[in-house]
Amino acid sequence: MVEHGIFHWNELMTRDVEKARTFYGQSLGWTFTEMPMETGTYVLANLGDKPVGGLFPMTGPEFEGVPEHWMSYIAVDDVDKRLKLARAHGGEIVREPFDVPGIGRIAILKDAGGAVQGWMTPVEMTDASGQ
Repeated sequence: MVEHGIFHWNELMTRDVEKARTFYGQSLGWTFTEMPMETGTYVLANLGDKPVGGLFPMTGPEFEGVPEHWMSYIAVDDVDKRLKLARAHGGEIVREPFDVPGIGRIAILKDAGGAVQGWMTPVEMTDASGQ
């Protein structure tokens, strides 16, 4: 069961997915599976049979000037409701909520200090609540 308020997922935002696969595969023993997306291929990193993170290819003009980095996602019980609270307390929405089939509802925001993160209501949470 996914819990509200905990870090739920991490993904490496990278321009060179193959280089990252080689590095993490050889140094941490990760294996990889691919998942098609509208904009390319998302790579799931696995340790044994457990998914441990993802590799997101940074392609397109929206990533111009953005350095490679690890992006963290916090599980929240209701991303839309929580974004209203974030705005009320100095947060800024970078990307409005969007749905990823089979994964959940995700938004990207800056906290009151400017730190960027993702908030997501994973499918497991919506299934458990009946929403």
